[in-house]
Amino acid sequence: MAKIISRPLLWAVGTAFFVMLAVFATYLLLPYDLPGSANLTKVKDERLPALRADLTFKGMSLGSHVFLRVFKEESRLEAWIRSGKTYQPYKSWEICKYSGDLGPKLKEGDGQSPEGFYNVSARQLNPNSRYHLSFNLGFPNAFDQSLDRTGSYLMVHGNCLSIGCYAMTNQHIEEIYLLVEAALQNGQGTVPVHIFPFEMTEENLSKHANSNWLNFWRNLKQGYDLFEENRIPPAVSAQEGEYQFTI
Repeated sequence: MAKIISRPLLWAVGTAFFVMLAVFATYLLLPYDLPGSANLTKVKDERLPALRADLTFKGMSLGSHVFLRVFKEESRLEAWIRSGKTYQPYKSWEICKYSGDLGPKLKEGDGQSPEGFYNVSARQLNPNSRYHLSFNLGFPNAFDQSLDRTGSYLMVHGNCLSIGCYAMTNQHIEEIYLLVEAALQNGQGTVPVHIFPFEMTEENLSKHANSNWLNFWRNLKQGYDLFEENRIPPAVSAQEGEYQFTI
C-alpha cells in the first residue's frame, strides 16, 4: 500500500523548494562589478617579476600585443604574443569552469557561455570584480546584435564559478589579466578574444555534423583558419547574419 504523505510535510517541502529557488534566482541577478577580492597592487607586486622573467625567457616582453583564444570542449584558454608582424604562442591555461553546452549564447539567462569573435578594451577591465579579477568580453557584439541575441556581464574571471562566463582559477586569471592590461596600457586598442566550441578541424566538425550549429561553426572556422595560416588575428565584421574576415 502506498504511503500517504502528510499535508504539513508537503507544505514544508514546498516552502523549502521555493526558498531555494528564490536564493538561486537572486544569485543569478548579482552584478559582476561589486567590490571584489583582489588587491591589484598586491597582485602586481607578487606576480609581475615572474611574468616578466618568463616572457623574457621566451623572447617576448610584457606590453606586447596580446591575442586570446578559447576552446570550450578542450577547456583551454590560450595567450598569443605579437613578435614582429606575427603572433607566437605564449601559454595556455585550463578553463576551470564554463556553463552551458557547445553552441552560442542566444539570450539573457540561458546559461550559455558565448562563442564568436570579441574585443576587450581598457574600459572592459574590472580589477574590482567580486570574482577576483575580470574583463568583459563585449557580448553581444555586432554579429550577436544583428540576430537579436541578448546577455550581459559575460566575462573571463577568477573564482572558478561560471554563470555564462569563462571562469579561471585566481592564479591563472592574474596572469591573463596582467598580460591584457599591459598590452592595452602600451597602445593596443583592443585585445581580440576568439571563442570556439572546439579546435576547428574538419575531423572535429565531422564529429558534430548533426548539430544545429554546424553552419555557424563553419563560419567561425573561416576566422580560425585565417589565423592559423597567417598568425595574425583577422579583422572581423558582421554582415547578413555572418562573420566576415579580412587580413
